Amino acid sequence: MTDCKAELISGAKALGVKVTPQQAEQFQTYLELLLSWNEKINLTAITGPHEVVEKHFLDSLTLLSHCKLKQGAKLLDVGTGAGFPGIPLKILRPDLELTLLDGLNKRLVFLGEVCSALGIEAQRIHKRAEEAGLDHKMRESYDVVTARAVAPLNVLSEYCLPLVKMKGFFLAMKGPGAREELAQAEHALDVLGGTDREILSLSLPTAGERNIISIQKKAFTPKNYPRHGGTITKHPL
Repeated sequence: MTDCKAELISGAKALGVKVTPQQAEQFQTYLELLLSWNEKINLTAITGPHEVVEKHFLDSLTLLSHCKLKQGAKLLDVGTGAGFPGIPLKILRPDLELTLLDGLNKRLVFLGEVCSALGIEAQRIHKRAEEAGLDHKMRESYDVVTARAVAPLNVLSEYCLPLVKMKGFFLAMKGPGAREELAQAEHALDVLGGTDREILSLSLPTAGERNIISIQKKAFTPKNYPRHGGTITKHPL
């Protein structure tokens, strides 16, 4: 297996993020587990070690270079998949109280093995995002909710904002076209309580343009949201 530790340390440094040799070792273990498990279950279409470092690991760490996450923040990673951005954030910020949410249980089994191998703790929850938003134990109880999902922002907001606590943040990780998505999602954000909006733009060496849409919640989400999953996608706000 390719050793990507030095590449990760230098790439993170370029983002203004310090990765220690011990943390780089954790990322190397994560990389090896990801590519090994990916032969059994579909976790990622990106299978080159150098690509994984940039498009998964460094991409996840852009949140630390561009967003202030308070000490001990409760962070929920919605549709976490293979653990991005949640696990990279937890490696660098062990103080974060991490919850990984995914609708496919076998991904969560993989993430359990990752956490065990890396010596980190994370709660793993097997639910669809709209189910989580209606669960009184989870609704409006997280300081930060992250998502790297491909859904348009007006759809993604209905999945994620019900889970954000008052004055907390929803951080949507996007590629090009983020400004257009934000413009199209204004009505949805108004309805759901996401009032303060900001786009943080950056570029990765080969992956190109990346945008973090930061949305602060300043009003409670009405009780009738989120709607059923099919309705959210067929009739977006």
